[in-house]
Amino acid sequence: MGKIKFILFVGCLFLLSKVSAQDPHFSQFFSSPLTLNPAFTGKFDGALRVMGNYRNQWPTINNAFTTATVAADFHILDKTIASNDTWGVGFVGYNDNSANGAVKFNYGSISTAYHKGLDEEGNHQIGIGFQATYANMLINTAQLKFEDQLTGAGFTGITSEVFNNATLKTNYLDLNAGFLYNGSTSDKNNFYFGLSLYHINRPKQEFTGAVYNLNPRATMSAGGYFPLSPTSLFHISGLQMFQGGASETMIGGTYQFIADPAAFKPTSVYAGAWVRIKDAIIPYLGLEYDDFRLGVSYDYNTSSLKTASLNRGGIEISLIYINRPSSDKPLNCPKF
Repeated sequence: MGKIKFILFVGCLFLLSKVSAQDPHFSQFFSSPLTLNPAFTGKFDGALRVMGNYRNQWPTINNAFTTATVAADFHILDKTIASNDTWGVGFVGYNDNSANGAVKFNYGSISTAYHKGLDEEGNHQIGIGFQATYANMLINTAQLKFEDQLTGAGFTGITSEVFNNATLKTNYLDLNAGFLYNGSTSDKNNFYFGLSLYHINRPKQEFTGAVYNLNPRATMSAGGYFPLSPTSLFHISGLQMFQGGASETMIGGTYQFIADPAAFKPTSVYAGAWVRIKDAIIPYLGLEYDDFRLGVSYDYNTSSLKTASLNRGGIEISLIYINRPSSDKPLNCPKF
């Protein structure tokens, strides 16, 4: 009986991965650009960008998924390449836990992207990016709980004749690539369109002889901003994602209220919302001060899963730091 439960567990695990549960999944996709599209590497206004993201998804379902990332990117060879070009290099480390920590994914990525200017000022650029990821997956069998372990005092023991407190492991190398167009017609607007493909090499996950090839994940994303008044901007963005037989559509926007438009680094407040079609409504609040932007969002679940999740899709927090010296020429780059 224990062996049957183990086989069912592994089967369910691979089924979840087929619908992209193992990929980093952020409602604030715009605050985690290097997990969205490698071509976003180096596409920011400044000398150095450091980003952190945290998401706790479906906490009422035994802490189903918790995801955290730390990333940094910067420009290289600024004095060597053309003045209207940009070359970026970036690094990402992220951790994804599911089943209340019983299943852990750990990733480390390095990416690079070259953005070629299409005009003299570099207001319009096209970029190509590439990313290599080393991934490691662990299953802590001591934390797995099954129905026949439930007693009046709670869960007790494990199915030792099957697991023997083992830790199951697998690792693989992953290759990703992306394209990005970015443009501006004035110093007050910006628009972009990107395409990315993850798991190009369809890496293998293998446990106890069972092998699963990851399905490629294709994503289209687009967005932009434009002024509404001297003290406000409106940002809009969306994405369409496909992986295996699953898909995801998101669209939304946020207002930016600027406290002092004449300042070099004005303080701004953001308020808006995104919608994940047939799944969740996601209100968003943000604060930009000096070189930092803090964002907080919450998924209000509207799908059939709301009975189990109690409408609680999960909280998400992002923090972005961009170092921009006062001598830098301002550049209009994607923000949402």
